[in-house]
Amino acid sequence: MRSPWLNKLSVILGPRPPVSWLFLCVVSLLALITVFGSSSSSSFDSVTSTWVPESYKNYRRLKEQAAVDYFELRTLSSGASRQRELGFCGKERENYVPCYNVTANLLFGFKDGEEFDRHCEVVGQGKWCLIRPPKDYKTPLQWPAGRDVIWSGNVKITKDQFLSSGSMTKRMMLLEENQIAFQSDAGLTFDGVKDYSRQIAEMMGLGSDSEFLQAGVRTVLDIGCGFGSFGAHLVSIKLMALCIAGYEATGSQVQLALERGLPAMIGNFITRQLPYPSFSFDMVHCAQCGIPWDKKEGMLLIEVDRLLKPGGYFVLTSPKSKPHGSATGTKIRNMLTPLEQFPEKICWSLIAQQDETFIWQKTVDAQCYSSRKQTDVPLCKGHDASYYQALSPCIIGPSSKRWIPIQNRSSSSELSSAELALHGNPEDFFEDLQGWKLALKNYWSLLTPLIFSDHPKRPGAEDPLPPFNMVRNVMDMNAHYGGLNAAFLEEKKSVWVMNVVPVTSRNMLPLILDRGFPGVLHDWCEPFPTYPRTYDMLHANGLLSHLSSERCSLMDLFVEMDRILRPEGWAVLYDKLGAIELARAHATQIRWGARVIDLQNGSDQRLLICQKPFLTK
Repeated sequence: MRSPWLNKLSVILGPRPPVSWLFLCVVSLLALITVFGSSSSSSFDSVTSTWVPESYKNYRRLKEQAAVDYFELRTLSSGASRQRELGFCGKERENYVPCYNVTANLLFGFKDGEEFDRHCEVVGQGKWCLIRPPKDYKTPLQWPAGRDVIWSGNVKITKDQFLSSGSMTKRMMLLEENQIAFQSDAGLTFDGVKDYSRQIAEMMGLGSDSEFLQAGVRTVLDIGCGFGSFGAHLVSIKLMALCIAGYEATGSQVQLALERGLPAMIGNFITRQLPYPSFSFDMVHCAQCGIPWDKKEGMLLIEVDRLLKPGGYFVLTSPKSKPHGSATGTKIRNMLTPLEQFPEKICWSLIAQQDETFIWQKTVDAQCYSSRKQTDVPLCKGHDASYYQALSPCIIGPSSKRWIPIQNRSSSSELSSAELALHGNPEDFFEDLQGWKLALKNYWSLLTPLIFSDHPKRPGAEDPLPPFNMVRNVMDMNAHYGGLNAAFLEEKKSVWVMNVVPVTSRNMLPLILDRGFPGVLHDWCEPFPTYPRTYDMLHANGLLSHLSSERCSLMDLFVEMDRILRPEGWAVLYDKLGAIELARAHATQIRWGARVIDLQNGSDQRLLICQKPFLTK
C-alpha cells in the first residue's frame, strides 16, 4: 500500500514520474548539497578573531549566487527594492564639494577669513542626486604612469588657465590636447625638486635626502602642495607626504594631487585646528603656500607646533624675491621679521637659512618649557580636541606620554613594542595585523571574478585590467589600528590608504600616524573634505552598524560614497546581516552593482562588494 505522500505525488505527476524528472531531482539535490553543505569553506572570518585562509573551489560562484538570490528575495519581501534609483545632478555639480560655499558662508554671517573655512552646518538638506563625471572623463592611467600623466578632462582646469598659470608651466607641459604631463625633475625651485629636497637635507645636517628616515623624518605635512611635485618625490624615497590645501573652485591643488595618486585632502590654515591629533608629523613644509604666518598673533604657528612631534622640523620657503628695494622684497621681509622672534616663545630654534628657505626645529628639551618668560605662549591645560576646534592660543607641553623625540624612535618602519604599548595591548595589535594580511588576500581573490566577469564595459574603451593594476587611492572608512594599510604594504601593493577614524569611535589615529600612515579624524554624518571621483576603493569594517546608533542617515552616507568614488571603483563593506541588507538596497538606489557574500562561518556577518558603474547620462 502506497503512502498518502506518494498518492499526492501521483496526482501531480501521474502514476509513473518521467525518468528525466527523476534525474533532474537527483542533480538538484546534489547541487543543494554542494551549495549549502560545506560550512568549512569560509571566505573570511570575523574581524574580532583570526582569519582562516582558504583555497577557493570551483563551486564558490554557486555559493555566492545562492547568497545573492536569497538576499534578493528578502529585499523583495521587505519592499526595499521598490525604491527608485536616484537621478543625476546637473552639470554644475561635476566638481561639487559640500561644506565649502563662500557665498553661503558670508550670508550666514562668517567673516574675517572664516567664510573660506569648512562649514557643514550651512549645507542644506537638498534632494539626493548622483554626480556625473565630466564629458571628457577617462579612467586614470595605472600607477606609476598615472603619477606623471593625467587626463586634462578629469580635473577642473581649462587650457587657458593652464597656459596662463605662470609658475605652473615651469613644472608641467601639455603633451596632447587631452593630457597633462608632470616633469619628474620639475619642482618648487629653478634647480628642480630633487635639488630642493637635497638642499633641505643638507641644511638639516644630512648628507642627502635619502637620510631623512635615519634622522627620524617619516611623515611630512605639505601645506599648499602646488601640483604634488615635492610630495611625489618624497613618496619615491619612501616618505609619507600628505598634502593639504584650501578649497579651490578651479585648478585645485588637492584635486590634481589625488588624480596623480598622491595623498591629499582639503584643509585650511585659517581659524580652526586641522583634524589631526597633537604630535602627528615629523615635518611641516610650506613652499609658497600663501599662509600669512605673521598674522593672528602667531596662532597659525602655534597650530604647526601642535602638529609637530618633538624634534620635528618646520620648513618655510618664501617666494622668489625681486631685486632689493622692490615692494615684493619688502613684503617678504615684513613677514619674516616676526617669524624670527616668535619661534623662541614656543621653544623653536632656527637651525638653518639658505636663499629663501628657513628651517626651524621644535625642541626636544623639556626644560625649555619651564624656563620661558611669563610673556611667552602658555602651556595648554586639559584635553587635546582636534576635530575642527578653534585655533588654540596655547602649546602642548612635554607632559604627554607621546612626547618622544623623532630622533629617538626606532629606525625601522615598524613601531617598537614600547611604542605600541603607548596605544594599548601590543598582542591585540599583532593579532589584528595577521588577520588583515589574510583578509586582504581574500579580498583580492573575490574582486577579480566577482567584478570583472560581468563588468559593464566603459564607453568607448576596452575591458579593464585586473584590480591590482587599477587601484591606487584607497580609503579605509573605519580604520581601527590601520591593519588594512599595513596589509597592503606587506603584500607590496602600490596603493596608499587614507585611514579615517570616526570621531565617535575609539581614537586610534595617534597609533596610525605613529606607524607612518596617512590618517584623519572625520564625522561620517558629514561629507568628507575631498573632490568628487578621488578614490578607487572604499573599505568599511563595522561602520554601518556603528553609524546606526548615531544621527546619521545611511542614504546620505551612500550618496557621499558615490561622490568620492571614481567610476568603476569598488566599495567593500563588512558588517552585520541587517546592516548589509539595508546597504545593498541603498547600493541599488545609487545604481551600483552589488554582491552579498555569506561568510559561512556561523556568524551574522556578511560581506558586500559593490562597483560603481561608468555612467555618462
